Amino acid sequence: MTPLVTAAVLLAAVTHASWNALAHRIDDKLVGFTLIAGGGTLIGLAMVPFVAVPASGAWPYLMVSAVIHVAYYVLLMRSFRLGDFGQAYPIARGTAPLVVTALAAVFAHEVPDGWAASGIALSCAGLTGVALWGLRGRRPHWAAIGAALATGVSIAAYTVVDGLGVRASGSSLGYIAWLMAIEGVAIPVYAGYRWRGEFVSVLRPYAAVGLLGAALSVSAYGLVLWAQTRAELAPIAALRESSIKPCSCSNNLGT
Repeated sequence: MTPLVTAAVLLAAVTHASWNALAHRIDDKLVGFTLIAGGGTLIGLAMVPFVAVPASGAWPYLMVSAVIHVAYYVLLMRSFRLGDFGQAYPIARGTAPLVVTALAAVFAHEVPDGWAASGIALSCAGLTGVALWGLRGRRPHWAAIGAALATGVSIAAYTVVDGLGVRASGSSLGYIAWLMAIEGVAIPVYAGYRWRGEFVSVLRPYAAVGLLGAALSVSAYGLVLWAQTRAELAPIAALRESSIKPCSCSNNLGT
C-alpha cells in the first residue's frame, strides 16, 4: 500500500467516525439516517452529470451494494438504539475486517501475507477489546451485541461487493455518485410514508447536522472506493478502522 493510499484511508477513517458520531447525536435515529441517506442521494445526483457512467460490469455490484447498504443502515440504527455508541461502534467496525479477509480470499482471490494477516488480526482484536472492556463486571446485553455483530457482517459484505464493483466500473467517482444516488432512496421514502404531512417539520431541526453527516459519509466512502482500486481489500478494511477509540459514553451493552 503506497503512502498516498494509506493517507487516503486514514482520512476516510476519521471522516467515517465523524459522521457516525453526528448520527448518534440525533436522538431519533430514523431522523438522523433519513437526513444522511437522503443527503447522500442528493450529493450523488448532483455529481452524476459531471462523472463517467460506470461500465456495464459494475452495475450488478451497484444494485447488490445498494440493498446491502439499506440493511446496514437498519442494523446500525438498531445497534445505536440498543447499545452505547462507544461499544456498539467498535464491535461493528472490529468485526468487519476479519469477514472482509475471508470474503476477499474467496471472491477477489486476495490472500494477505503473514504480516498483513497479523496486522488485520491485531486491529480487530484491539477494536473488539475497546468494546469488551466496557462490559467488565456487567451482564452482556446480547441483543445489542448481536445487532452490532450483524452490522459488522453487513459492512464486510458491502466492502467486498463495492471493492469488486469499483474495479469493474472504470471510474471511482462515477461509482460513488451512482451508489449514493441509488442507495439513499429507501430510508427517506420509508420516513416520508411514516411522517405523512410532517416530513419537513420533523427533519428541519436536525437538517444542518444531518446534511453535514451526509457530506462526510460520501467523502469517506469515496476515499475508500478510490483506495480499493489501488490496494487489496482486507488491509484497507483494517486500516479504515484505525480511528475507532474508546469514548466516555455510558455502557449500555451490559445490563
